[in-house]
Amino acid sequence: MREASFADLLINYGHFTSMQVRGGRVQGLALHLARLASATEELYGVSLPDVRPYVLRALGSTADATVRVTIAGVTPSILVTLRPPRDPRGPRRLMSVQHARPFAHIKHVGMFAQIHFGKLAEQAGFDDALLVAPSGAVTETTIANVGFFDGDFVVWPSAPQLNGTTMQLLEPLVPSRREVVSLSDIGRFSGAFVTNSSGVSPVTAIDSHSFEADERRMKELTEAYDSVPWDPI
Repeated sequence: MREASFADLLINYGHFTSMQVRGGRVQGLALHLARLASATEELYGVSLPDVRPYVLRALGSTADATVRVTIAGVTPSILVTLRPPRDPRGPRRLMSVQHARPFAHIKHVGMFAQIHFGKLAEQAGFDDALLVAPSGAVTETTIANVGFFDGDFVVWPSAPQLNGTTMQLLEPLVPSRREVVSLSDIGRFSGAFVTNSSGVSPVTAIDSHSFEADERRMKELTEAYDSVPWDPI
């Protein structure tokens, strides 16, 4: 497998993973590598070589960064890009939109709808869009998983979505269950939050429904996430 060219990126076919690197280490590195391997097998029918040497070469002497590894093109090629490191964002306000990502289990590069809905949400005074299936079931946001507080449990929507790395790391560490969450039913939850490679952020509103900040539950989540070891690349 070769490094990606500009022509490969123009095809707009492929998949990727994004990870936070600190001191040359990544939380949930094995999950990121497994995601890349399984999607490459599914989309291209080939095995993915070890991408870590590509990441290390791109990092060079850089210790902290947001690293994106993209497998792109008609035939698979590898692209590693770096951006400044990103910490958890502040409280998020979400605007619901009816949209279901195709092939939702893959972190694929076809993101026009997600970007557009995210911009529409920002124009309406929100921070991001919450994707809702035609059935009314909550799925995910444009760039994150969403979870809800129900008593001592975290409820993750049972719906076609990307199983994000942060969600996968948190799910076994906190009392969790998965169930169908309808947009019309979010009022029964005491709070909500989103997770992605940046970490965990509280949700303070979905459309006109406001959630009170639950500092205790958010502290539990962040402490659980902080307990995850950082793996050397």
